[in-house]
Amino acid sequence: MLRFVNYSTHFGVSEQFVVILQFDYKNPKDMAQKEDVFKKIVSHAKEYGFVFPSSEIYDGLGAVYDYGQNGVELKNNIKRYWWEAMTLLHENIVGIDSAVFMHPTIWKASGHVDAFNDPLIDNRDSKKRYRADVLIEDEIAKIDDKIDKEIAKARKRFGDSFDEAMFRQTNPRVLEHQAKRDALHARFEKAMNANDLAELKQIIVDQEIADPISGTRNWTDVRQFNLMFKTQMGSSSDSTMDVYLRPETAQGIFVNFLNVQKTGRMRIPFGIAQIGKAFRNEIVARQFIFRMREFEQMEMQFFVRPGEELRWFEYWKEHRLRWHKALGLGDEKYRFHDHEKLAHYANAATDIEFQMPFGFKEVEGIHSRTNFDLSQHEKFSGKKIQYFDPELNQSYTPFVIETSIGVDRMFLSVLCSSYEEQVLEGGDSRVVLHLPKVLAPVKCAILPLVRKDGMPEKAHEIMQMLKFDFACQYDEKDSVGKRYRRHDAIGTPYCITVDGQTVEDNTVTLRDRDTMQQVRVAIDELPAIIGRECSLNTLLRKLS
Repeated sequence: MLRFVNYSTHFGVSEQFVVILQFDYKNPKDMAQKEDVFKKIVSHAKEYGFVFPSSEIYDGLGAVYDYGQNGVELKNNIKRYWWEAMTLLHENIVGIDSAVFMHPTIWKASGHVDAFNDPLIDNRDSKKRYRADVLIEDEIAKIDDKIDKEIAKARKRFGDSFDEAMFRQTNPRVLEHQAKRDALHARFEKAMNANDLAELKQIIVDQEIADPISGTRNWTDVRQFNLMFKTQMGSSSDSTMDVYLRPETAQGIFVNFLNVQKTGRMRIPFGIAQIGKAFRNEIVARQFIFRMREFEQMEMQFFVRPGEELRWFEYWKEHRLRWHKALGLGDEKYRFHDHEKLAHYANAATDIEFQMPFGFKEVEGIHSRTNFDLSQHEKFSGKKIQYFDPELNQSYTPFVIETSIGVDRMFLSVLCSSYEEQVLEGGDSRVVLHLPKVLAPVKCAILPLVRKDGMPEKAHEIMQMLKFDFACQYDEKDSVGKRYRRHDAIGTPYCITVDGQTVEDNTVTLRDRDTMQQVRVAIDELPAIIGRECSLNTLLRKLS
């Protein structure tokens, strides 16, 4: 699909362009092109200081990445948006920062020592390892796509008179696909709930699922792998004990429940939020920063009265989806995906999925964890962990609603949805990141047109005025057109050009990243103009 847009031109930079990266994500013909785009995004992230392979001069370390100068700013802005949406907009949510190292019995109580496993299967020809459940889920998704294509063709054929519900109930091809999908789904759900590894392999065999690399079906048996990193703590060999790098941040909240509740005089319902690193020995680490061995989580555990947990579960589902959509990445790119297999401690669970170049993938999980975690820590520690409810005049173990986002996955979703290649009039081109302006690592670039006639001095004055409120960059190297391109590529929302007229009347040219429109504005108007679009407060007020 091509979209032509025309805008005015300044300094010889053409403003006519064609958008060339708009895909039908359900069209198999676009798959190769989407994969190519994802490779370009990974390359762009390195070239422009967003994400680097860790230890690259030593040939790297698998599934470990470093965030560069622009990446760390974008990542910090995402975290700040989440933190303030939690702690500023909710009077009953506070934050903590718990340690990475925790007493090893915590992980026994939480179940991670015994049950923190992935069902993995190898292909003997490609020598690649896959999660068996993901292979089957992808097969189910293929059937869903077939149904969607039949519906899309019918909608195009019948137009406004199309009745989708009736079509689903009567069309033979849709009914055939749906029957296959339902049978596979039921079989998969039963195998997952029973932890039946042999049945998972048999499903893969029966469905003739092939290795995407080798194309063969030469599979090993399905096996379980524990994902925790283990190390030792102690000053001498005879006094060491095994400890783990935490695989999640939630347990640090649970073991501090009484500390926070008592010192903060918190009353049910209330939440505890935390941002921190977690570590998992992912056997199948892939898709850039989507699945890594060292990653960062933003988690909030919300403590409620028993019996009220499902109402709060629905509340947080709606509230968290609204938080995502407020960024303007496209409402159609989000969907809920209910869990096929509930953890033994949960009575409800769903994921917020985002449409990545490689399909819909989880960015946030929302779970009703019942009172399992606090009860387990009470049992293993021997300490009473309960809340006295003055309104009910009784003590009980609170139930918990969890919201958990992977910071790195959120970062990747923002990066992928923002990347665009544009062909300009005359054959020129640009790569632009349409980052949400409030998240952009640099909010405005200040560009003297030439390095003389008082323009650099005036540009530095503007920089001094703006830098306390906005992340700014001063840039005087190369032509102004090339500087525009550099800042388009890192997602800078505004470029402020200082020219000869600026010295005379204190006005500048303000260029918008997305439209490339340029307007003449007074210097003293800049804080208000930039603030309206780039201030986190503006975004938080929308949520409030």
